[in-house]
Amino acid sequence: MTDTTTDKKRVLVIGAGGFIGGFIAAEGLRRGLDVTAAIRKSTSRRYLTDPRLHFLTLDYDDPRTVAEAMQAALPEGERWDYVIHNLGATKCNNPDDFDRINFGYVRTIVEALKAVGKIPEKFLLMSSLSAIGPGDEKNYTPLTIDTPARPNTRYGVSKIRAEQYLINESGIPFVIFRATGVYGPHEQDYLMMIKSIDSHLDVGMGYRKQMLTFIYVDDLVNAMYDALPSDATTGRSYIISEPRAYTQREFRTMVSKALGDRFVIPLKLPMWVVYIASVAAETVGRLRHKPSTLNRDKFKIMKQRNWACDVTPACRDFGFKVEYPLERGVEATVKAYLEEKRRSKHS
Repeated sequence: MTDTTTDKKRVLVIGAGGFIGGFIAAEGLRRGLDVTAAIRKSTSRRYLTDPRLHFLTLDYDDPRTVAEAMQAALPEGERWDYVIHNLGATKCNNPDDFDRINFGYVRTIVEALKAVGKIPEKFLLMSSLSAIGPGDEKNYTPLTIDTPARPNTRYGVSKIRAEQYLINESGIPFVIFRATGVYGPHEQDYLMMIKSIDSHLDVGMGYRKQMLTFIYVDDLVNAMYDALPSDATTGRSYIISEPRAYTQREFRTMVSKALGDRFVIPLKLPMWVVYIASVAAETVGRLRHKPSTLNRDKFKIMKQRNWACDVTPACRDFGFKVEYPLERGVEATVKAYLEEKRRSKHS
């Protein structure tokens, strides 16, 4: 057992090795918390280099060893004040893996915390707007936290199952974040779009109007640490997004400007072409035993036309605000991309 006696609030970050996880760990340290990064044995620690971090290695497919590792991580009778569950799968070769990872691992972590007597003050689950599913694509009414959940993807279904477990079965204090698309340095999906625009081409899907929403990673992480200590957030769910929506043209224009007014050719593909490409990419991914970013589940997400949402409850309950509106966030993301590009060129 490691002696981790501290007067600081403790936070356990589940899934700390991912894009968002590194920012969660860093912000926890910046705010003076004692941070434990939960990772797999195979997880890269590229963005987890601060010597103040504690590490907890977990095998999420083995509930018994998860409980044993948690028991050994802190002295008897002590606990993490907060647990942030940021672990999840957005693409899988085997569709059943969405449920195993996005729902099953949440249950494993919660049941382990209960079994070893380390129930936190608050457990924050990173869910997704995909847990709601398609909204109003006629009048483009913003999604709200009360919009009936009708997820139409395996990813979204797995997220709503995790939410329902917390609400109906867990018996622990929780808060749920349904985040829109998260972007920032190190993120890969939006990076693909930036690289395409850097190559003078912006590929869009479908001809009907699409309204997109974004949240810069720093704004998301700050919202987590603002929501966790608030009594008003216990047992509640929140949509986390920049309050306004954008067209793809607006996003393209901002990226082009950040790249030095890059000349860009917009290309619109009909949805049937995107669907065929999605099926083909998914098939190739399965043959290579490597999940493809483009797949039939992702196709349904890209097909959705209205991602506008209402974040009023988050503003009311814990003072949620956006410091990085899209233009500023794009500038920061592109700057990090160009710096990495220069390093790679000279290495």
